Amino acid sequence: MPLSASPVVRRARLGVELRRLRRRESLTLEQVCVRLGWASTSKLSRIELGQSRPDLADVLDLLDVYQVPSPQRDELIVIARDAATGRGWSRALGEMGERQRAYVELEAGAERIVEYQCALVPGLLQTPAYARLRVSAGAALTGDVDVEAEVRARAARQELLIRPDPPHYTALLDERVCDPDGLPGDVWRDQMRHLLALAERPRVSVRLLPGASCGDGPHPLAPFSYYAYPDPADPRTVLVETLTTDVRLVSETDVSHYERVIERLLAVALPPDATAELVARRLGAAPVPRQRDPHDLG
Repeated sequence: MPLSASPVVRRARLGVELRRLRRRESLTLEQVCVRLGWASTSKLSRIELGQSRPDLADVLDLLDVYQVPSPQRDELIVIARDAATGRGWSRALGEMGERQRAYVELEAGAERIVEYQCALVPGLLQTPAYARLRVSAGAALTGDVDVEAEVRARAARQELLIRPDPPHYTALLDERVCDPDGLPGDVWRDQMRHLLALAERPRVSVRLLPGASCGDGPHPLAPFSYYAYPDPADPRTVLVETLTTDVRLVSETDVSHYERVIERLLAVALPPDATAELVARRLGAAPVPRQRDPHDLG
């Protein structure tokens, strides 16, 4: 069963709405906390920044201070309940590590996902054998990683693409991602076949960025994932991958910059059909016909 709207996204949305309401009333953080008898401004600051799971009673108190009428009040209460969700999510995410949880929470409820990778096949597209090799390589650097748990976590995330109402998913991959270098032959072949099979799904688009496309401008320096949601008021989000952690960006300025990057990459990437043909040629197989989806970003 698909997970509900992401509590991470709803916390960010709630924080934006509460900050806007406070400013509308020309109140400072200190003034609001004095009225509510809160010991310091850190609690309210964390709620407004979407950094903590809000207590519904606290949100109701804030709505009273800001004199929010219905139906706006009712809408914010629904958002606050989504933002406070925790127990069901903990059960659903099970043994996932912290970084995998961050991806799942952003993927849940997304309407559009775009991933850029310059070296690796994205987690949503990995076979178990490929994932095992990549996780093991990372564990050699960081240690204290349950490799099999991480592989199972990727498999659980991949259910997103095969559910009845999947998001529109686009993978923008540097051509080097499909190189067999450093991979056992059978693992590489199975992974490439898996890419071809997933690219046949109506809302999945896999597009390669040929090396020559670098002449049209520099590629991003780090892999990233972009998420947009059905409710336009839920903040569009970018997750930038680094070696040790992932950076979540939600400001309009940051996200708009990445949206421009995506449009430029789409302009120079091979179309989905040409991508499938290239991968198939590398495998020595005939190209697989692909039925176009009207919502395909290609």
